[in-house]
Amino acid sequence: MRLSYTVQANKFPFSLNSELLWSHDGTHFEARLEFSAFGQSRLQTSRGEITPEGLAPLRFSDKFRSEVAAHFDRQKGKVTFSANTPDAPLLAGAQDRLSILVQLAAMVASHPEAYPEATTIAIQTIGPREADTWLFTVGQKETLTLPGGEQTALKLVRNPRKEFDQRVELWLAPAMSYLPVRIRITEASGAYVDQKWLASHKAP
Repeated sequence: MRLSYTVQANKFPFSLNSELLWSHDGTHFEARLEFSAFGQSRLQTSRGEITPEGLAPLRFSDKFRSEVAAHFDRQKGKVTFSANTPDAPLLAGAQDRLSILVQLAAMVASHPEAYPEATTIAIQTIGPREADTWLFTVGQKETLTLPGGEQTALKLVRNPRKEFDQRVELWLAPAMSYLPVRIRITEASGAYVDQKWLASHKAP
């Protein structure tokens, strides 16, 4: 599946574009999220395995000019980082900052009745430099008017718990297999990036 978005960010006086590509063969998966404008791009990738317990990432990378990455060592139960930050313990069900979008979609799509309003979902989430447990609160379904048209979507919110945590808002659309049709990330400083669904189609 390939989803295209328009992106607004209050750091920039212009719109960006982004594209989320999700592919798998039933055993392995790859997800790619790319932001682009004026010939410049930022690319996040997640690769891993599909298990009975869900997605099991093996490598997450974030590239803008240079690349930083996290490696999941499941045999040793730890995550290592290319940025020379300390290793982190690897918890059951851990995701990275990209695979978590698809894992949440799969969880809600398979048992939507298990996630009523006010439910909390806790998932260890690995970035390119650190690990943290993200807590998402399930909200209500909302009807969004997006560049690609109207979509009904279930809102999930990760509220900050520490001083510099990001606020992450996701809108998961049943018509898109609960993949996100809007992603809004707000920094502690107030800077935000707001991705809104523009189009989607099955990837070749």
